[in-house]
Amino acid sequence: MFFLTGEYDHQVDAKNRIRIPAKLKGKEEKLYFSKGTNGCIFVFYDAAIKEKLEKLEEIKISDVEKQKGMRAFTKSLKLVEMDPQGRLVIPPELKAYGKINKDIKICGAGSRIEIWAKEVYDEYFADDDENFDVNFGYLDI
Repeated sequence: MFFLTGEYDHQVDAKNRIRIPAKLKGKEEKLYFSKGTNGCIFVFYDAAIKEKLEKLEEIKISDVEKQKGMRAFTKSLKLVEMDPQGRLVIPPELKAYGKINKDIKICGAGSRIEIWAKEVYDEYFADDDENFDVNFGYLDI
């Protein structure tokens, strides 16, 4: 099981390519990108996406709301291969979804990596320091 952590400042180049930071980079040359929550892009290594997809298979067909969520996630899932220099092209529809222009934050989030437009990330975490105790308390650690 992966446990990816940390945040990193990066930029998207003119051809929509990024590099995964060395501390988050595995040995795989193919990663799965999908729409994420709160406007970010989720990035999964093979083992992590297989685990997520297995859990999604457990959703009952009669559970309409969960089925819709599962379909929304899986239809946005894209396999992205690294080029010989280790760069990945962000799929255009996911780049638009994430409101990504140039400056991005790449974060470890447990079993996945998250890519955020810097502006969206900064807004999402604007009150993080003042609410840390409250937010951390919800983790029930």
